[in-house]
Amino acid sequence: MARILVADDEESIRLVLATALTQAGHAVEVASTGSEALARLIDRTFDVAILDIRMPDLSGLDVLARVREAGAPVVVIVITAQNTMANAIEAMKRGAFNYLTKPFDLDEVRALVARASEMRRLRDTVGRIRTELVGRYEPGVTLIGTSPAMQDIFKTIGRLASSDATILIEGESGTGKELIARAIHAHSPRWSGPFIALNCAALPRDLLESELFGHERGAFTGANERRIGRFEAAGGGTLFLDEIGDMPLDLQVKLLRVLQEREFSRVGSTTTIATDARMIAATNQILERAVRDGRFREDLYFRLKVVPIVVPPLRERRGDIPQLIRHFLAKANAEMGTDINSITPEAEALLVRHPWPGNVRELENMLVRAAVLAPGETLTEADLQLPEAAPPPALAGSLAETLHSAVAALVNDPNRPGKDLHAAVVAAVERPLLEFVLAQTGGNQLRAADLLGINRNTLRKKLTVLGIPIPRGAA
Repeated sequence: MARILVADDEESIRLVLATALTQAGHAVEVASTGSEALARLIDRTFDVAILDIRMPDLSGLDVLARVREAGAPVVVIVITAQNTMANAIEAMKRGAFNYLTKPFDLDEVRALVARASEMRRLRDTVGRIRTELVGRYEPGVTLIGTSPAMQDIFKTIGRLASSDATILIEGESGTGKELIARAIHAHSPRWSGPFIALNCAALPRDLLESELFGHERGAFTGANERRIGRFEAAGGGTLFLDEIGDMPLDLQVKLLRVLQEREFSRVGSTTTIATDARMIAATNQILERAVRDGRFREDLYFRLKVVPIVVPPLRERRGDIPQLIRHFLAKANAEMGTDINSITPEAEALLVRHPWPGNVRELENMLVRAAVLAPGETLTEADLQLPEAAPPPALAGSLAETLHSAVAALVNDPNRPGKDLHAAVVAAVERPLLEFVLAQTGGNQLRAADLLGINRNTLRKKLTVLGIPIPRGAA
């Protein structure tokens, strides 16, 4: 049985259709105007709607368009007495399932409604399956964070959902670059295709070429049979190349050709093979520097960086750490059989303060170890066993003396506004520091950020907040 709405301004048509479809076992409601039909379709769930084109206030085509904009899943059949090409084309363009002209045969209507109802059922089934599959890589589950930087990444994933653009994900090791790549794949039209991952730093040059492009039997010593490469295996899906900065230069040339021509040849073969695999690359290096040093091809760099995504290190999004802690402890409970239900405020504060050079991966590994070894159900500072952070390098004598004098002056200044000594010192030191480093790098923000040990986006925000102009051509 299907739930059906019949909308027509002619009472006789409504009566005939409602009677015939009710006798066929369906639940039928009727509407006499376009606005009434639209209100019912938005407020209630129908499997099929039969809409007349000519109705008071709103035409059936207008109702169809607004129903599609609202996202209502109903399957729409359009009927009209005006058998024109324009009506037929417009109805199908707006998403109608089919188009009937008056007078129509009731057996034809019943058969058409049965097909439309079956389509709705199949669409719901496919939707449920896709939701289950996509749920494995849902950003809200596998990618954790409410910080502005992570929210920007989530928005970028959404914008890339229907695109096949090549993507370059940049970030330190352990920040979750592969998870982002998997999330992009899972939310793209390629979600049902394969996701193939390959670490370019894990294989020597000859094996890497074979892994990427495959080889023919006898192509080299030990090639006893034909082998399919990752580009071929990822057809219709996504190929994720991690640590792309470690790829040898001669293979970079071959990769550039694949991206440009969308074809390749197996090792030992002259036959070209077309590929439609979507490329996502990732690196923990600064590829701009690798290009300057001659270790990475500039043309490949720009071909990869069609859409860049910069993943911030964990130390730059400490506000996400409490949420990550809850997520990883729940995961450990489910996968390792542990029973940790809380963490003390002191232990959580210690985790938030830690620098995490290994980023999210280090945090997860530490929490799993602590959960497995903890004697109770609450994690404490003693359970964490965090390595001590390396002490900061000592300031040069003259600089330290100058800073001490400045701090003493601030402490003894009765006219200093407020009591936030930390903010006052940071404001006094940060501006000249950034100005000096930018001058030394000739205004190159990438090099300046690297020298300062901060993310390039963080540097840009600081320059904007402090109103520091970027020098050009400085010594």
